[in-house]
Amino acid sequence: MPIALLWLQLAGVTIIIVTASHFLAKSADIISFKTGLGQSLVGVVLLATATSLPELGTGVSSVTFFDAPDLAAGDAFGSNLLNLLIIGLLDLISRKDPILTMVNATAVLMGALGIGMITIAVSGIVIHSMTTTTSTWPISPVSIILIIAFVFSVFMIYRFEKTQDDTEIEVNSEYAQVSGTAATMMFLASAGVILGSAIWLAQTGHNLAEEMGWEASFVGTQFLAISTSLPELATAVAAIRLNAPTLAISNLLGSNLFNMGFVLFVDDVAFTDGVLWSNVSQIHTLTGIIAVIMTTVVIVSLIHRFRTRPNKYWTFEAAALIALYIVASLLVFQLS
Repeated sequence: MPIALLWLQLAGVTIIIVTASHFLAKSADIISFKTGLGQSLVGVVLLATATSLPELGTGVSSVTFFDAPDLAAGDAFGSNLLNLLIIGLLDLISRKDPILTMVNATAVLMGALGIGMITIAVSGIVIHSMTTTTSTWPISPVSIILIIAFVFSVFMIYRFEKTQDDTEIEVNSEYAQVSGTAATMMFLASAGVILGSAIWLAQTGHNLAEEMGWEASFVGTQFLAISTSLPELATAVAAIRLNAPTLAISNLLGSNLFNMGFVLFVDDVAFTDGVLWSNVSQIHTLTGIIAVIMTTVVIVSLIHRFRTRPNKYWTFEAAALIALYIVASLLVFQLS
């Protein structure tokens, strides 16, 4: 297939994902209004799960249809970097106080749990590179630990969120006229479109990797991660416009939890030629380490809430997150 046509396919499926994510975000917002759930919990349980469907669909299709576990891992780890970059970009969009000063304390817990999950995933790659003991098992013990840690993380966020006084939920008269059933149907339809598009996206990325002569780890970390993180970006921007920064940040940090705990677990289950961790590139340890550093920047910024912008165009955390992402991208390209 001509390379130009592959790029057009990548652009087309990206547009579909962005469009579907708009309806996904709106329906999720309606559901949260109807149920009265806190924005942090909605961001993690509902939005993060839904907007991470492209990573899930891309990962599963990469290992089952195209036998490309490195593409699946690269998409998951790369999406972590993209989600953290989006936080920095949102800070640039916000012209008032730094975006992370307007988020409730639950985000600190999410960031800490995210660091733990990424560390476990990075450790899995390192451990499996040093031993072949479990390389032929149906599933790695690391994947089991990750899914248990993910469930524990969601439970911890739920318990902590109950202690918070979420004052950001506003009454929306438009939403009051929409039934919960209609919102649920729109949510499921949008999620289905995103998941189907993700499978198409994985095939396009795999073909691009072959035609361009690029390593699957680079394509997964960069191009697929950018495309599959577009729902997070669209949802986060929509949340900011709704004056709901907690919803936006919770979606992004929650997506990282979902990528590490659930997506990689399912990828390992779907991969039938041994365990996933024994068949991925060591370059993902680098992206994981940089994601931990970026998450630490976010946590420090969340803790130091009482600060102002040094300049109306940027903040220190935004500059740090963008710079770290650029460094990660250059290193992955050079080392792949």
